[in-house]
Amino acid sequence: MKQKQAVILVVDDDTAHRTMLKAHLGGDGYEIVEADDGDIAIHLARERQIDLVLLDLKMQRVGGIEALEAIHEVKPDLPVIIITAFSSVEKAVEAMQKGAFDYVTKPVDAAELALKVKRALNFDSLQQENAALKERLGEKFDFGKIIGSSRPMREMFETLALVAPSDASVLIAGESGTGKELVANAVHQNSRRAREPFVKVNCAALHENLLESELFGHEKGAFTGAAEQRKGRFELAHKGTLFLDEIGDMSLTTQAKILRVLQEGEFERLGGSKTVKVDVRLLAATHKDLPRLVETGGFRQDLFFRLSVVPLELPPLRDRTEDIPQLAGHFLEQYSRKNRKDIRGIHPDALDALLAYAWPGNIRELENSLERAVILCLGEQISLQELPGAVRQAGQSSERPFALRPGHSLKQMEKDLIRATLAQTEGNRTRAAEILGISRQTLQNKLREYGP
Repeated sequence: MKQKQAVILVVDDDTAHRTMLKAHLGGDGYEIVEADDGDIAIHLARERQIDLVLLDLKMQRVGGIEALEAIHEVKPDLPVIIITAFSSVEKAVEAMQKGAFDYVTKPVDAAELALKVKRALNFDSLQQENAALKERLGEKFDFGKIIGSSRPMREMFETLALVAPSDASVLIAGESGTGKELVANAVHQNSRRAREPFVKVNCAALHENLLESELFGHEKGAFTGAAEQRKGRFELAHKGTLFLDEIGDMSLTTQAKILRVLQEGEFERLGGSKTVKVDVRLLAATHKDLPRLVETGGFRQDLFFRLSVVPLELPPLRDRTEDIPQLAGHFLEQYSRKNRKDIRGIHPDALDALLAYAWPGNIRELENSLERAVILCLGEQISLQELPGAVRQAGQSSERPFALRPGHSLKQMEKDLIRATLAQTEGNRTRAAEILGISRQTLQNKLREYGP
């Protein structure tokens, strides 16, 4: 089957230059549509199926920046490569910030143009595949308050989409503050038991005897103070889901009783002899190293295998820093509303500090820091001064100077700026792209272009 020919819209008011571009790109097998000004380009982008726009910055009626914005209003995912004859960092950066995929400078190098066109078309194809996948997942799954679009989070969402509809036990591991309860709730809400109870127990918060009573219930007179029969959490979760948080703190005696419920679906209340049968899906979470506890005898191996039918490891925040701006924005909006404040955003210096800090307390610590900042903030933006001292210090220690050097080419200055920014972010490409005001994909393209 013949592959569909990509359609490229070439926009340039210089007829000779447009003809040259058409000859180069047409020779590479693309279908070329021409426009001699931005207004015609906007119309064609709206009316025709276009895969890529090659757009000159300077035209008589409607310039490239204006045309770029108008095209992306109707087709936000359509890749646009800017053509510029100006040795101006500001214009190039402005185009990138407004959504351009990349740019080339006049006189256009044919090999460079061919490479960038190919990258843009491949990127567009991946974008469409990702959008289709998100749409399919969105039809069935709602991950609620779980925020993040980093690779570790995308992988977790894919796993959740597969495991949620089943009745499999899930063991959610991760450091304190990474959102284990949110994940458990998402599993329940996207399961066949979503209309049934979702019952939670924190195993670390209760003494062994109290925990057994909490889980299995008790009969009247079972112990001092047991004035009446009481149902436990397993009975309350019948037909639904029971979430045991911090299961690594549970005693071996209670572990044995949990194992019996998982194996046989039955138990007796404390002080009773009547067998109670239940149908419960069990989710468990821990910040401890359960395999290590199994080795040292602190956790039953058979229970560990029963619980970890599907293991989920939540990444710490320091391993998903690209999610920090989105998380910070969410908490800013939440606590601005709660405290009746009109705070519009986060100052770039403060955001740099949030990105530089290691967050040992993970999302919970980030949330607390943003709540504190909102309370202290007197202006329209969260500034560095409203952040905790440790966060401010991380931001200050990450600063490194960069100097423009007159006499160097635009490409060399761009190369130096990108490398300096990567040095500042200790190699974190996502954060570097955010600081530079370009997409991560554009940064990747630039790094491949410059080589080692």
